[in-house]
Amino acid sequence: MASRRELKKNVNYILGELFTECLIQTNYVPGTNKDKAEEIMLNILKVQDDIVCRISHTEPGNVKAFYKKLRADFDTKVNEIIDSIGKLN
Repeated sequence: MASRRELKKNVNYILGELFTECLIQTNYVPGTNKDKAEEIMLNILKVQDDIVCRISHTEPGNVKAFYKKLRADFDTKVNEIIDSIGKLN
């Protein structure tokens, strides 16, 4: 298992890339709904805070199941964000 530090770096990198993609689409793609883009960017920041906080405070006991659920939650949230970025136009 990777260290918590590496896991946080990966989460920050992935969500940072999604934030950048949304920002680029807002500024350079004509016809983009800026209000929805701002909502998506705010959602990205909330997800990042939630996931990093959960990584920092691992539940004692069954650690393997905790990280499995964390990964599943992260994957679903990232997929939702990608779909919403795709629907901005």
